Amino acid sequence: MDLNYSPEELAFRDEVRSWLAANLPQELKDKAHYSKEELMRWHRILAAKGWVAPAWPKDWGGTGWSAVQRYIYEEELGYAGTPPIIPFGINMCAPVLIAFGTDAQKKRFLPRIYNGEDFWCQGYSEPGSGSDLASLKTKAVKEGAHYVVNGQKIWTTLAHYADWIFCLVRTDPTVEKRQEGISFLLIDMKSLGITLRPLMLMDGAHHVNEVFFDDVKVPADNLVHKENQGWTVAKYLLGYERMNTGRIGESKRELRKLKERFPEKMKDVRWRDRLSRVEVELMALEITNLRFLDRMRRTGQPPGADVSMLKIKGTEIQQALTELAMQAADPNARETQALERRYLDMRKTTIYAGSNEIQRNIIAKMTLGL
Repeated sequence: MDLNYSPEELAFRDEVRSWLAANLPQELKDKAHYSKEELMRWHRILAAKGWVAPAWPKDWGGTGWSAVQRYIYEEELGYAGTPPIIPFGINMCAPVLIAFGTDAQKKRFLPRIYNGEDFWCQGYSEPGSGSDLASLKTKAVKEGAHYVVNGQKIWTTLAHYADWIFCLVRTDPTVEKRQEGISFLLIDMKSLGITLRPLMLMDGAHHVNEVFFDDVKVPADNLVHKENQGWTVAKYLLGYERMNTGRIGESKRELRKLKERFPEKMKDVRWRDRLSRVEVELMALEITNLRFLDRMRRTGQPPGADVSMLKIKGTEIQQALTELAMQAADPNARETQALERRYLDMRKTTIYAGSNEIQRNIIAKMTLGL
């Protein structure tokens, strides 16, 4: 196992760092919230450079970078404070289409995802079916050349921006094993019968939504993979989703900002001790991530169940950094309001992409065999 960067990889890191310094618009740097227009502006800057979808095959616009180069790139984006690349199209739906989609689906959707012409969201969680996703109840009944979808999705991130949603739906309610009888559908958000209702979170911002489906007609051609085998697609997608939740570069940036913003607080032994512990945990997380990358580099296989470790520790570190900021901040200072919003926003990180409690169950069952 080799956890060190080669000279070529270090040169690549410097290239990415230099390009970001020259091309990241200052007005888009390190903001708490971004509008759709700002998100898509940055997406198109990366697309023009050819860097918006590095993990895709080169035939569809990928860079041909190694797993380590892709990791370096993601961490440099986070460290530089760029707007996020919204993952639902580029990093979630697209890999599914590349692996399971028909030629027609790939030709129709992939170029539009790459160029930022379509904004996607994820239709997984439902009331009562979040971490226990296999209990979902949104149903799709095939009628001729269409599926008719009825049900509800919740906590749907950025659905108010989305042109399309990829959904898990139940197409066979008679099966004994809940993971069976589920299908993966692509649904146009402009379809008749779709209603959105915003959910306001603790930070006062509108990130997530409820999505209601009332007799929504979806062309059968929008089924990905095979009917009743959508759970296979969902598992494939979730592995990639959880690989990206560690956000090590972003946490490094927040750690650096803490030290710069509160130098006087470093004299507080207890606060400094906790900061040091978080920094050590972040270093350990980075090494763990490199271990996964080394394995992917050697085997070419996607991450397995033990990738849940990255999700657990990465999100706990993100929350710990916001807690340290709140402990250090002057409650009467104007900038404390921004720290407050970030603190509240980070409460959700240990819940999304499968709660951390569920991640521990996955590790216990799939990795440790308990």
